[in-house]
Amino acid sequence: MSLQPQSAIERSSYAGRICLIAAVGGLLFGYDTAVINGSIGFLQAHFSLSAAMTGWAASSALLGCVLGVALAGPSSDRWGRKFALVASGVLFLVSSIGTALPSTLLQFILFRILAGVGVGIASMASPMYIAEVAPADIRGRLVSVNQLAIVTGMLLIYFVNYFVARQGDAMWRVETSWRWMFASGIVPSGIFLGLLFFAPESPRWLLQRGKSEEALLILDRIGGGEFAKNELQEFRIVADNAPAQASRMFTRSHVRLLALGLALAVLQQITGINVFLYFGTEIFKKLGSSVDTALLETVAVGAVNLVFTVVAIGTVDRIGRRPLMILGAAGMGLCLAAMGLMAEVGTSSAWALAPVLGYIAFFALSVGPVTWVILSEIFPTAIRGRGLALASFGLWVANFIVSQTFPIMDENGFLVAHFHHAFPFLVFSLMCGVLILVTVKWVPETKGKSLEDIEITWALRHSSPEPIQGK
Repeated sequence: MSLQPQSAIERSSYAGRICLIAAVGGLLFGYDTAVINGSIGFLQAHFSLSAAMTGWAASSALLGCVLGVALAGPSSDRWGRKFALVASGVLFLVSSIGTALPSTLLQFILFRILAGVGVGIASMASPMYIAEVAPADIRGRLVSVNQLAIVTGMLLIYFVNYFVARQGDAMWRVETSWRWMFASGIVPSGIFLGLLFFAPESPRWLLQRGKSEEALLILDRIGGGEFAKNELQEFRIVADNAPAQASRMFTRSHVRLLALGLALAVLQQITGINVFLYFGTEIFKKLGSSVDTALLETVAVGAVNLVFTVVAIGTVDRIGRRPLMILGAAGMGLCLAAMGLMAEVGTSSAWALAPVLGYIAFFALSVGPVTWVILSEIFPTAIRGRGLALASFGLWVANFIVSQTFPIMDENGFLVAHFHHAFPFLVFSLMCGVLILVTVKWVPETKGKSLEDIEITWALRHSSPEPIQGK
């Protein structure tokens, strides 16, 4: 085997291209989850849904997400990271067709659950793949590109929803518009599957499977011959000192990592982000906006989400993970408290838009992308698939609970009488404080470190009874 000489520009371009291909899975993640935002009101009218059933129609896909991450971890460890990405693309495509054609709510729910399986797989497989192929000095930015792809998918479907809704009258919107909204996912799903033909397998997964020559060729294209040899040496040091890691998932060190990953994933959701991403249009309508204005305000939410995710990409490898998490959670908490105050005293949708956009900006700057960066970095290679799957499992369960309960809380007679729709926002604000405490006490700073360095440092700090040799 001989490594092929390439320029630094060619290597950087190659790493960027394959990470962007994986990030299209993130785009589909955002597109498929946020399509419900513009369609839920029309679905509610079409199927005459109660508040609880509206929550079920919106959150049913999230049960599929839970199943998706449960399948993605073991399957990506056994058959490869690329296999998981291809599986998610197929599920996106099939579900886009199925959700456009149902004649009953049950049929719609079944295909939304199928879509959720695809989202769950992509939510884990895309950042994991990127983290395993990206050089350490730009890994934070490239993993954050996946979050940028997610919010780009959201913004794209917000525009699609707005455009589709304007093509007919009120009756057409209720009967037909939502079908076109879901059908539009066929196009990006097909593009994703086509691009995956040009993506290699994760070199770290190949090393796990003993395919070192194939892995070295990919690592050489990513960072050059010296980079490839160093990565192989570090991988072997870790592998030699942890031969039974995969079967010792619940060592003291691993349990602490699993608990931290699970806590971060759950807290990202119970700070309320998907209330605005899934129900934003309906929230603005309740504040007095017309259907068209509410859809445009949702586009504004998506645009702010996109802009500040770009800011996060430019800062996560310079400022670091911990400072961004603390800053963002604090800003989110203050904006949520302001929303609660406005809901309590009553205000117009124009005034309410400001703290909503502020909250979205702080989330996009920090908790949104940085949580996925941390989750993709902290688990050892031997259990990364299952560890990230467990964290993602918790994330989607929390997402389901928030999405299912928000319409119920928001329309509960007792809570409305005493809090005037402020109660959910006050709860979410409190959770932002919990996130700050968890970050300050337990989250390590991983900026600029290789995945193997992170693994060795954590083992030395927390549980390794014997010093790790060779480092």
